[in-house]
Amino acid sequence: MAENATARETLFALREQIARMEGKPLPSLAAAKQADAAADPEAQKSRNNQPRLPFGIAPLDAALDGGLPFDGLTEIRSMVMLDAGAASGFVLALAAYLKAMETSEAPVLWVGDVVSRQEAGAPYAVGLRQFGLDPHEILYASPRRLDDALWLAEAAVASGVLSATILEIRGNPRHFGLTESRRLGLRAKAAGRPLFLLRHAGEEEASSAFFRFLVKPARASGRRLPNGSMLGGSIGHPVFQLTLEKSRNPAPLSFFLEWNPRDRQFSLDRETGETSSFRNPPTHPGAGLPASADRQDRSSVLGPVVANERAS
Repeated sequence: MAENATARETLFALREQIARMEGKPLPSLAAAKQADAAADPEAQKSRNNQPRLPFGIAPLDAALDGGLPFDGLTEIRSMVMLDAGAASGFVLALAAYLKAMETSEAPVLWVGDVVSRQEAGAPYAVGLRQFGLDPHEILYASPRRLDDALWLAEAAVASGVLSATILEIRGNPRHFGLTESRRLGLRAKAAGRPLFLLRHAGEEEASSAFFRFLVKPARASGRRLPNGSMLGGSIGHPVFQLTLEKSRNPAPLSFFLEWNPRDRQFSLDRETGETSSFRNPPTHPGAGLPASADRQDRSSVLGPVVANERAS
């Protein structure tokens, strides 16, 4: 019994140490705050009245506690650079949706480090217009050093004159960790403006972001006709395959989100969601790609081995 008690105390201490490293509230303090909030209706009311950006989709807004924070940090990441277009598109859709909800004429600042610009390129004016944004509403900056990009993003969000600030980085750089993200989150909280962290080809790590989305490209559904039918062989609005990795939910939430650039509205794409799902992968994913000529790649799928007689 004594050994079990000691083991429980050690496990509890480790959980508190991990919570401190990740910047999360300690389990004991979190339980006390929850008890105080339940006993104090005014505290619960003030928490619910925090400024949020709702999507207008009931299950998604419920998972986001009402929507994305107007005064906080939201992280959007992709696993590989091949998905940089999908992640960038989702961030632009969020910026366009935010401007439509606020009917604000304030511009959006996109701060991209040099590595991200070299790999993924800069925003394209014609593409921005087709995505629901006026090119004159986007300001783009690409400092030479990551430290300068962090300073510019921090100063921009602290000014409070921008509709939103987008900080684009690649991977998990050493000079950008929990301390830097916490400082950015505090600046966004003080200014009351949103900050989107766009991380290409990055791994999950501790940050002060309220929510973190993993973005993958998804097949667009067909274009819908006025009578409600789908036009065969057509390409409709862009669809994003999203996983809500960081939230109050005990498990990640996966869904397909469609963006309508004309109406500047999000909607759940049920047709694509029924075709492909995280939990239900296709039965026959197809053969792997053949090996590249100049570098390593996945090996091609081999057929059955047949024993042949020797020629000599």
